[in-house]
Amino acid sequence: MDDARSARRPAALLALAVAAVTGLSALSPAAASAPLAGATTVVVTSATGGVEAAAAAVRTAGGTVLSRLSLIDGVGATLPTDAVLAPGYSVVANIPMSLTASKKNPGLEREATAVREALGLGPAADQGAGTTVAVVDTGVTDVPDLAGRLQHVDVTGTWLPGQPRDAYGHGTFVAGVVAGDGSSSDDRRYAGVAPGADVLDVRVADADGSTDLVTVLAGLEEAARPEHGVDVVNLSMSSGSPLPHQIDPLTVALDRLWAQGIVVVVPSGNDGPGTGTVTSPGSDPVLLTVGALDERLTATRSDDVVPGFSGRGPTRQGDAKPDLVAPGRSLVSLRAPGSSADLENPASVVDGSYFRGSGTSFSTALVSGSAALLREQHGDLRPDQVKALVTATAYGAKGLKDARDAGAGGLDLPRALATPPTQAPDAVVDSRPPGDEAVWEEFLQAVEDGDRRAAADSWARLSLASHRWAANSWSSHRWAANSWSSHRWADAGTSADEWALRLWASHRWASHRWAASSRWAGEDEWAASRWAASRWAASRWAGSWE
Repeated sequence: MDDARSARRPAALLALAVAAVTGLSALSPAAASAPLAGATTVVVTSATGGVEAAAAAVRTAGGTVLSRLSLIDGVGATLPTDAVLAPGYSVVANIPMSLTASKKNPGLEREATAVREALGLGPAADQGAGTTVAVVDTGVTDVPDLAGRLQHVDVTGTWLPGQPRDAYGHGTFVAGVVAGDGSSSDDRRYAGVAPGADVLDVRVADADGSTDLVTVLAGLEEAARPEHGVDVVNLSMSSGSPLPHQIDPLTVALDRLWAQGIVVVVPSGNDGPGTGTVTSPGSDPVLLTVGALDERLTATRSDDVVPGFSGRGPTRQGDAKPDLVAPGRSLVSLRAPGSSADLENPASVVDGSYFRGSGTSFSTALVSGSAALLREQHGDLRPDQVKALVTATAYGAKGLKDARDAGAGGLDLPRALATPPTQAPDAVVDSRPPGDEAVWEEFLQAVEDGDRRAAADSWARLSLASHRWAANSWSSHRWAANSWSSHRWADAGTSADEWALRLWASHRWASHRWAASSRWAGEDEWAASRWAASRWAASRWAGSWE
């Protein structure tokens, strides 16, 4: 077994053992004994049979398959709420996802900041040429600054010819930060980080900016297609999911992209400044998570701080996040003429073709553009090496000392570009817990043998530090299909709370956290406060948003 596969091996033990040991066939509101009325949209995954098995299970249960999701060995589907699936399948509720621009900033008296100036980059040319960044977002409008380098994919089914590609305005802004060439500005002042890179516009949101887990997963499937040649995926969104990253369909899909060699960049979210406010998928330790940096409009870095809106660590599972911070305050990027943001916030327009905005969405886009430049310079860089380079070369300041706020520090792209990859520390996670290797091997062997009692005994003898290591390391479960099947655990007699349930079920995803609540059912908390137009009108994009 190669090192990468060995490092992923324990994920099967969590994803399958939690479901099987607890006797649950679904990690959803139905599984938590909180039925919803009528049919509901869900994500169904198969522990052993892949997409076709998941699709067959949905049809057998009287449901309808909406999309095939090979990245997670499952499908998007609608299921009757009283449906019962056989052991070996998990069901996660479809949830809304929100964009991560900020509303917690002072007024328009602040001067806007050009992207390349913020990073200390020289004049725009064709930097990033030969690379492709997938912007999974609200769509990207065809504007001169992206001409000839923009390809569109729509997975919403709501876009019609003649309509704006981005009726909301967020995705166009993100794409401009990543790869706008600045051709609509004097001296190309408002060019993005990688003005020569190609952009794959993966539209996953409707005209009002709304989207959900199933749609985003379908978008990630498109980004994974080999014919697109994607080097970097930018997902400037948050799901707020309380599920552990090891079994959350979104983070599992993103981890698969990472394993395929695609750098995945995600935001820490805009729920700061409290401790533990990093949102999913930024809470996934595998991915490159970016918080926001406020440069305070000075050339010196000594006064740089993390703005209040930026999500802070640690994560719910105790991981150190964000990985680093990047400028995200009052940046200038591309305007989507006629979009909601544009029409509702005329004071945010800059020089006709550009717009100003703040938030970890745009800090994330800066790092995505940086990853494209690093990929251009070192074509064989693995995602772990890109992550290692940008974190190892990050700069410190008094306002960036707390790793819970700033991670490794502020993005220093010129230094990262000048640093040979061999001088950056290896970011690959160790495949065994330090100090408990022998006991860990006993645990793995017991699981593969189907010996639940022996597994419980081995787990109990692992240290608390090893339990934490396991939580941080388990990130995938595809390989396990050939190793063991969940039915081997179904008839065992050992109580679930002897190991997996003790770690996860009782406090990580118990029914009171997510079953049929507004957080998952799409009611008040999500639909009104996270997605209502008022969050993106005046408060997010107008002068007060800046």
